[in-house]
Amino acid sequence: MSKFVSFITAGDPSLEKTKEFIGALSEHSDIIEIGLPFSDPIAEGEVIQAANMRALENGTTTDKVFKMLKTVSSDKLAILTYINPVFVYGREKFFKNCAQCKIYGVIIPDLPFEERSEVLEYAKKYNVHLITLIAPTSNERIKMLAKNATGFIYLVSSMGVTGVRTEFNADLANIVKEIKKVTKVPVYIGFGISNKEQADNMRKIADGIIVGSAFVKIIQEHGAKSAPYIKKFLKEIT
Repeated sequence: MSKFVSFITAGDPSLEKTKEFIGALSEHSDIIEIGLPFSDPIAEGEVIQAANMRALENGTTTDKVFKMLKTVSSDKLAILTYINPVFVYGREKFFKNCAQCKIYGVIIPDLPFEERSEVLEYAKKYNVHLITLIAPTSNERIKMLAKNATGFIYLVSSMGVTGVRTEFNADLANIVKEIKKVTKVPVYIGFGISNKEQADNMRKIADGIIVGSAFVKIIQEHGAKSAPYIKKFLKEIT
């Protein structure tokens, strides 16, 4: 059974609404990825960058996000952040809070594999998966990255930043085959999936899909009244 991972940015348009949207996503999402707002989200396209800015302008902080997540009765949450906020917040404090919020995994796009030891000891200590990202350009590194992966593997559909796409890397099926040779950890494809046709095509290749910008765009358009629109789109794409 193919898995579905959804993504929203915490604090956009408010943390109270983020909690409501998590509830809306829960019905058809296997994992809900929560983006911690950051002033320099280098992996993100315009839509998610704008969401980060709105959340920061609303006064959203890492502490406030954790406080809200502790009130959410879900064990299928993941966090997407960058290495700088983790260091500033404190590595041990960050992962301890993740454990208290029942966070399944943490995704840090700007953390090179060779430097993951900077946070891996804390992730292991608090039983939180440090999610491995694999890009189409990983080439000879693919098997090495896959062998060390836990939780799930985030396979980036194409190079560049997040955002809606019309075309994807043609070699994704072969990359998944290479990964499957060395690990049983599930492979989820993300970056740019925004409609049912794309979702269905990716489901044929991988164990699951990740959809982010499409949800954030709904929130950008409908703000505090987004919940029914999120539910409608979620039902369509799953």
